[in-house]
Amino acid sequence: MTDDLVTSLRPLLTAEASAEAYASGAEPGDLEQAVWLRLLERLEADGPPPDPHRWLRSAVRTEARRTRRRARHERPYGTEPAGVAAYAYAYEPERIALTAARHRALREAVRRLPGRCPRLMEALLSPRDLTYREIAGELGISQGSLGPERSRCLGCLRRLLTPEVAAG
Repeated sequence: MTDDLVTSLRPLLTAEASAEAYASGAEPGDLEQAVWLRLLERLEADGPPPDPHRWLRSAVRTEARRTRRRARHERPYGTEPAGVAAYAYAYEPERIALTAARHRALREAVRRLPGRCPRLMEALLSPRDLTYREIAGELGISQGSLGPERSRCLGCLRRLLTPEVAAG
């Protein structure tokens, strides 16, 4: 019974939803889906309508009116609420993957640096946020030579990364 009803109503619903969608600002598919839901609710509660075609036309118009009312009352934000866009952007899968790839490339380049540069750069990149005094103590060098050493290491790192950045 239900399959026959759905089969017989499908062309009419498609036509009615297409006709009402433009005026209501809805997609025809959204109207169709809402009406199918109403029909299922109706079938479960009261059984099939006595005049299914008439009921369907009325249901489509009712859903179209509901959509228009909702559209009148809903107003989009002029801008994203504070922090939402930045937060959402930071956790997009593509952005996470690209950030991880950049971090891997940086760590690999740091490991290829000469002398004590790898240890110095690892200390500077450490999540422990070490002070210059702590880094100098770890590396066994004077705190005063840390700045020039860091500059030399960053220059080497820049030269190592330039071909990779250009190729990317």
